[in-house]
Amino acid sequence: MTEATTTSRLVDELASRFWEGYLEREPIYATLLGDERYDDRLPDPGPAGRAAQEAAYRDVLRTAQGIERDGLALEDEITLDMLTVVAHIGLAQLEHRLHELLAVDQLAGAQALPGDLARLQRADSPERFERLLARLAAYPAFLSACQDNMADAVASGLTAARSVVERTIEQTRRFVEAPADESPLMRALPLSEADRERLREALERHVRPAQARYLEALERYLPHARPADGLWSVPDGEAIYRTLVLASTTLEADPRELHEYGLAQIESIGEEREAVARKLGHADAAALRRALDADPANHATEPAAIVALAEAQIERAMAEAPRWFGRQPRATCQVRAVEPYQEQEAPPAFYYPPAMDGSRGGIYYVNTYQPADRPLHQLAARTFHEAIPGHHFQIAIESELEGLPPFRRLGSRLVGVAYPEGWGLYVERLADEMGLYETDHERLGMLDAQAWRAARLVIDTGIHAFGWDRQRSIELLVSIGLSPLEAETETDRYIAWPAQALSYMVGQRELNALRAEAAQRHGPAFDLRAFHDSVLGHGALPLATLRRELPAWLERGGA
Repeated sequence: MTEATTTSRLVDELASRFWEGYLEREPIYATLLGDERYDDRLPDPGPAGRAAQEAAYRDVLRTAQGIERDGLALEDEITLDMLTVVAHIGLAQLEHRLHELLAVDQLAGAQALPGDLARLQRADSPERFERLLARLAAYPAFLSACQDNMADAVASGLTAARSVVERTIEQTRRFVEAPADESPLMRALPLSEADRERLREALERHVRPAQARYLEALERYLPHARPADGLWSVPDGEAIYRTLVLASTTLEADPRELHEYGLAQIESIGEEREAVARKLGHADAAALRRALDADPANHATEPAAIVALAEAQIERAMAEAPRWFGRQPRATCQVRAVEPYQEQEAPPAFYYPPAMDGSRGGIYYVNTYQPADRPLHQLAARTFHEAIPGHHFQIAIESELEGLPPFRRLGSRLVGVAYPEGWGLYVERLADEMGLYETDHERLGMLDAQAWRAARLVIDTGIHAFGWDRQRSIELLVSIGLSPLEAETETDRYIAWPAQALSYMVGQRELNALRAEAAQRHGPAFDLRAFHDSVLGHGALPLATLRRELPAWLERGGA
């Protein structure tokens, strides 16, 4: 065995050890990926769970330090990069006690987990159904550990903002008060009457009492919620925010620079929107938007019409894709309407990746609830972002890359979301180059979406670094075209998930810069298909790794 082969094996063993441990520590994520080994378990949010995380991160850093990098194969070097980035960020998050800071969350909090299982977990065999029941039986202990984290947050001052706590209380109260038969699990799973009765009993015995106790804990927690919205107001808030910026973007980004960049983008995109409005005979973009809101042709009368439009957009994108991408996924992408039991809470559109075993392709969910309230001109940009050539191309291709360890193919989102969300935002603009927007109205929808992501840079940094209050964020979002209700919901998301909203435009900016540099370097020989294949050909990466490696890939003619 050569020295290079031995070193490669060491990298693979480290990646496999970390990934297998991660799936065991995060069994809900394993279920999302279609790995059913841990479908009877829940994560441990308590001290033992955190100790296991810390041990895994330190093992990564210790082992990686002992691996000689000279002569290391490219993919092995990328794997080590990713592992060390994950470990450094994970240790920083543990050091800052983010389990306390983020213990209350109206978006993906502990109170919503049983409903999430309705979409994630299969129960179509006796064995699978028993694993689901075991998971529900573990739910009270899981919520009890979350309540301990809330108590620690009160003691340390690392509490959630009041608006987040109030929304979480409202959501949890709905769960507690809803009859068991209205549970998403009861409504979603095709079960025999005998199994339905067993599930109903589990919900009444384990889930509802645990959520009721959790609701009481939230009400005790509420007086201790931080009155200010931003992290600047909590102990060591500036350092915590910078850690979260790093976790989201994989870059040591300066909040002030991001804030100023977002303001400049809002202005630039605003000029593009005004040009579209004038072209269509309107005084300004606001007038065009009002006309679209009032136009019956811009609103569906039936949910099926929204699904059909999304399917047509995907078909059009797939037909055009070979001119822009040499590499395309094998997995299909199906359009589905959001299930009725989820539609009031779900976003307008989102993507689910293919199953690991290939048994299911990607799924692009579109929300068809109250179709008359969903302007059709906004759908195209969402389709291209979430499905093709956006997240479906990026995630499905990543999962199909041969020769890479599962950590690279399935766990790359652990290095932040700036790469995947930046890709989604990049292809909203790329779709315009591809000629996928059929009307200027759809182009306005894309520009509105771009302005919204630019506002995220301004608002997230404004709230968490510069003392903005909730109302100032709402007013800015309304000024760029969101409805007051959308602006409130978005603002509460930024408050609850500090720095996550930065990832979209930070990732897009990096991809745009890399493309511009490559085009300048290669001149007329620049091959955009090779650029896209190189960006997608190694899975999601830390942005610094992508910047370091991409020029060499392009010199070789692409990935």
